[in-house]
Order: sequence, then C-alpha cells, then structure tokens
Amino acid sequence: MKIAAFDIGGTSLKMGIVSSEGKILVQDKAAIQNSDGDQILAEILRWLDLQHGYEGIAISVPGYVNPFTGLITNGGSIRRFDHFNLKVWLEQQYNLPVSIENDANCALLAEKWLGKARQLNDFLCLTIGTGIGGGIFSNGSLVRGGHFRAGEFGYMFSSRPEAERPGSYTMNETSTLLVLRKRYAEKINRPVESVTGEEIFSGYDNGCSICRRLVDAFYNDICAGIYNLVYLFDPTHIFIGGGITERETFLDELNSQLNWFDIKDTVIDTTTHKNNSGILGAVYHFHQTHKAP
Repeated sequence: MKIAAFDIGGTSLKMGIVSSEGKILVQDKAAIQNSDGDQILAEILRWLDLQHGYEGIAISVPGYVNPFTGLITNGGSIRRFDHFNLKVWLEQQYNLPVSIENDANCALLAEKWLGKARQLNDFLCLTIGTGIGGGIFSNGSLVRGGHFRAGEFGYMFSSRPEAERPGSYTMNETSTLLVLRKRYAEKINRPVESVTGEEIFSGYDNGCSICRRLVDAFYNDICAGIYNLVYLFDPTHIFIGGGITERETFLDELNSQLNWFDIKDTVIDTTTHKNNSGILGAVYHFHQTHKAP
C-alpha cells in the first residue's frame, strides 16, 4: 500500500510516497514563503496531481490538531490553518482516506516504528526548529492530552523570568535557531535575515567570543528544558530532532553542558531519520488509523 505523505512546516513542505514497510519511494520538497498556508495547500494539490498509485494521504502538521476529526484548532506559525479541517478538505478533494497528526508526534512515531525506540515504552522526542515541540510516549502509549496539546515543551520556562512579559523566558524564546540568529544579529548590528546558523556556529568553532557566549547560552537553555523533562516524565531516552542535529558535534557540545545538570539515567540521542521523520511518522499514524498492514 502506497501512501502520499506531507510534512508541513512554516518554511518548507516535504513530500513523499511511502510504502507500508516505510520505504520512501518518491521524495520532493518545496520552499514556503512566510508560513503561507494558501501556498502550502496549492503545493499539496499540485504535487498530488502529479503522482500515481497512492491509496491514501498522511499529513504531519504543526500546532494543535485533533487526529480523530482532523480539526486544527491552532496552526502554530501557519495562521491560515487556525480552525481549519485539513483532513476533511483533502478527503473532499480526492475521495481517499486521510490521516493527520501533530508534527512532533509524527517524529516520535517514526522513532517508534523504524528508529531507536522500537523496543522502548517510555521516551520523549524534542524537536528544535522555528519553535520547540515534543512528543511523549509513556507506559507504552502516545500521550496527546485532553486538548491535544501535550508535548508543547517550548512553553516551559528555560530560566528564571526577569522580564514583565509572560512567557519571555520560555524555550520558544531562548532555545531556537531563530532566537540565536536574532541575538547574534543584534550584537553585530545586522538584519537577522542576513544571518545564518551556519555563520554563528562557524564563528563558535573558530573561537569568536560573541558566538561562543551565545551558543553556550543556547545549549544551556536546551539543557534546562531537558532537566525539567527528565524529572517530569522519567523517560529512559530523549531523542532530539531538527536542523541543529545535523551538526556533527551537536551531541558532544550538548552533553558537555548536560554534565553540569547531573543527568545520569536518561539517554540523550538524536532522532534516527532526521528530516524524514515527519513523513514516516505520518504514514505510521495512517496505518494505525486505517488498520492497514
């Protein structure tokens, strides 16, 4: 059984045709401008019309999503998806079964299906992107919460609040690459659009004092979040995903900061499938939802 899968993000749309065994048969990607939901919908339709032989559609999407009804109550960075039922919309377009799940939950499901968590019953996924997301697998089950908001780790405080505005010291505002770029841009008096994460980490590697200070603070705030998660959920493993994990020295640098937090019984690792986690987890969710092999 071949499934057309989409991993929706604010800056890119990943697409693939995936077999029931998890083999990616066709793969593509489209750049998304300014989290434009209408562009995302147009790209999905365009790509589906070019494909043949798929028997269902699987979606990974940011925000708060009811995987049973398909209603997205909050689209995260994609405001066009607020109170939008993408599942029903696609079913009406193609008359095929459609499944939908939160993107961080999809990353977790990919790890459970085809990754390092196949034999695990208590683990977390932490995704570091435009925002901070997460997935919870506890006592052998995916935890979604009463409002489908479980795993929104980005709203945890990562350090002591010192500003008046609520939420100003959450992980979403201290521990993303966008925040790191903004802080660096302010230090060197350049527009944030001209600054890349690669530039900052290159400076870090070459001993730039500004980059070293900012990157160390970035890692420290991630570690503070991990510390909280360890004592909240007691996971045996935490798997971290997102573009930052492509950096070869990421785990070494993170662990050097984690040593100070004295976390000993939880394994910290990166996700297995990197940028393919979203589409693979979406397909796994499709099979669970529609009782496919």
